[in-house]
Amino acid sequence: QVQLVESGGDLVQPGGSLRLSCTTSESIFHIYMMAWYRQAPGKQREMVASITPEGTLKYVDSVKGRFAISRDDTLNMLYLQMDNLKTDDTAVYYCYAGYGGSFAYWGQGTQVTVSS
Repeated sequence: QVQLVESGGDLVQPGGSLRLSCTTSESIFHIYMMAWYRQAPGKQREMVASITPEGTLKYVDSVKGRFAISRDDTLNMLYLQMDNLKTDDTAVYYCYAGYGGSFAYWGQGTQVTVSS
């Protein structure tokens, strides 16, 4: 069972930056597609950014140019660098690992609040 643990969520002012981290219990980046999702109050969970085992990156349009997903294969860590944060970025952010449409794992989530 893969375990994912997020950290780094915080209260930040608009225009500020945060870096989220996701620790994985196993070395899975060479097999699993990794992603960050978020869910704001009253809204559906959405994929924010993803990275495939081959390193292909994808972002939702609303964060392009502001967010960057990366991973450290040696440390088994997934990151989400978030810059120029906006109030609309307020949400619980989840780390996700998926493989073959049959295996999917989620972290417990970390709260990001963007407010002045």
